[in-house]
Amino acid sequence: MAETIRTGRCLCGAVRYRHAGPLGAVVACHCEQCRRTSGHFVAGSPGHSADLTIESSGALRWYESSPEVYRGFCRECGSSLFWTDRPEQITIMAGTLDQPTGLELTYQIYTAYAGDYYRIDPQLPSAPEAGDEMPEVPESGSD
Repeated sequence: MAETIRTGRCLCGAVRYRHAGPLGAVVACHCEQCRRTSGHFVAGSPGHSADLTIESSGALRWYESSPEVYRGFCRECGSSLFWTDRPEQITIMAGTLDQPTGLELTYQIYTAYAGDYYRIDPQLPSAPEAGDEMPEVPESGSD
């Protein structure tokens, strides 16, 4: 199978990256931290940290939002780019990937904490609360 390489960047282009491996299906997170960091809910695709190369990183900053949870963002434009809670995995914010992504939104979590100004998609499987069983999220796209 051919290696899938996806590229992406922040809004201003100060942080550019590439991911040379499979990415999981996109998961929407409606928790308060994700809503506050993004201004809405977060849509992220998990992959292996070792497959991520930051090509221009001068503006990349990391914020520890809770113990051992880090969020990567651009210090110039404020774009939310990455999220991680363990060294071997990185979640890439799907909206920062260059198109076509070949990915699909397949699951949503923490739906009980969604903002009151939008509706949860009833067609997508969801986990309303922490600890609710979440099925294995498959890899997405052509990987």
